[in-house]
Amino acid sequence: MKLLAVLSVFLSLGLLSFAPPVSEAPTGFDNKSNGLVDDATHTTDQNTFEEVEHLTDGLGPLYNAQSCRECHQNPTTGGSSQVSELRVGHKDAHGVFQNPEVPINHGAEIIKGRSLINDRAICPSGAFPSSEIQEHVPGTETIRTFRVSLNVLGDGFVEALSDQTLLDLAKDQCRKSQGKICGQALYVPIVEAPGKTAVGRFGWKDQHASLLSFSADAYLNEMGITNRLQPDEVTNICNTATEPNDTPGADGLSDIDHFARFMRASEAPARDVTLSAAAEAKQGETLFGKVGCAACHVATLTTAAAGTVINGGNFTIPPALGDKSFHPYGDFLLHDVGTGDGIVQATVEHYGRKIAAHPDLMISTFPKFHSTANKIRTAPLWGVRLHSRLMHDGASTTLTDAIRRHRGEAAHVTDEFERLKPAEKKALLAFLLSL
Repeated sequence: MKLLAVLSVFLSLGLLSFAPPVSEAPTGFDNKSNGLVDDATHTTDQNTFEEVEHLTDGLGPLYNAQSCRECHQNPTTGGSSQVSELRVGHKDAHGVFQNPEVPINHGAEIIKGRSLINDRAICPSGAFPSSEIQEHVPGTETIRTFRVSLNVLGDGFVEALSDQTLLDLAKDQCRKSQGKICGQALYVPIVEAPGKTAVGRFGWKDQHASLLSFSADAYLNEMGITNRLQPDEVTNICNTATEPNDTPGADGLSDIDHFARFMRASEAPARDVTLSAAAEAKQGETLFGKVGCAACHVATLTTAAAGTVINGGNFTIPPALGDKSFHPYGDFLLHDVGTGDGIVQATVEHYGRKIAAHPDLMISTFPKFHSTANKIRTAPLWGVRLHSRLMHDGASTTLTDAIRRHRGEAAHVTDEFERLKPAEKKALLAFLLSL
C-alpha cells in the first residue's frame, strides 16, 4: 500500500510517467491495410489511386501521366518506378535560381511559376486543331535535371513523425559529425491549413509535410486534375472540363482524400527475409554503420503518439500510425551530397497561387527555400533492392555507382567505403540488397 501511495504522489507531481508501448509498423507488398482502415476500404482507395483519367475527368491540358499508379507501381501499387520527370530553370545575374518561362501555343501564352516541364498535352486535337501547347525547354534554361518517382508505401508512418523528431535528428547529426553532416529540416506550407507550416518530408525537395497536400500537388501538376487545394489550371487552352475536376463522391470524399488515405494505410516496404538473415548481410549492416552511411540513412524512427494533432489541426494520428517503429533507412532531411540539381521549390506549382501569395509565408518561409538549391532529400533505402535506377535522377544503375557519387557532406563516408576490403564491400552491398 505504501508503494502505491508513493507512486500516486509521484504521478500527481508529474515526476513519473508511463510512455505508451511502441510496436513495429506492419510491412509487406500484399496490398493490405496497416490497420488504419479495413482491407475493403483500402482496396477502394487503391482502386482510386489506380484509376486512369480521361479528358472527361479533366485530364490535362498539360500532364505527365493518367494515373497515380503509372508512376508508383513497382512491385505493387504505391511502390517506386523508373518513370522520371523533367525540371528546369536558370540563375539570374545575382546567381539566384529562377523558374523558367515556357511559351506555348505559338507564344500566345507563357507558363510561369513552375520548374516542371510536362511531357504530354491534350491538343492539338479534332476540337482544337491549331492549338499547340506542348511544352519545350527554352534555351535560356541552363539548369536541367530529371527526377525519378518515389515510393509512397509506408508514407503514413513518415507523415506521423513529429516535427521535433526531425529537428532533433538534424541537430544530433551535426553535433556527432562535428559539422560534417548537417541535415536541413525545412518548414513548408500545409496547403489545407493556409498560413500554417510543418517540417517537410515528402518529395525530393521535402516540399510537403502533409500527404493531402502532396496528393493535391501531384493531381494537378502530374495529371492536370484541379481540386479544392489546387483549383487553378496551368493553362486553359483546350480545356473544356468543369472546374474543379476533382469533386466529392457519394462518400463525401474527393479523389485526393482517397489518395491520402491509401498512402496513410499502406504497409511499409518489407525486407527480403532470406537475404536479411544471411551472415554476410548482417556483417554488411555493421559495416554500413561503421563507415558512416547510417548517419543519414537512419535505420529506425518512431512516430508520434496516437492522438497527436498534426497538419495544422487537420489530422489526428490514429492508433494504427501512432507509437510505431519503422525502418526507412533514411532521415527525410535535406543534404548536400554533391548531386544537387540547383532547382528551388516553385511556390505556385507546389502550393497554389493563393498560398504562394500569403504575406507571412513570403517573408518567413519561402526565402529559406533558396538554401536548398543544391540539396536533395536523403533517399530512404527501404525497398532499394527493387530499384533499377538509383539516386534522385535515376542516373546511377548500380549500388556501387550510387555510393561513389556521394560527395559533399558524405565525402568522408564515401572515402571510408573505398578503404574497405573487397570482401567487406561485398558484404555491405549484400546488406543493401536485403533492404
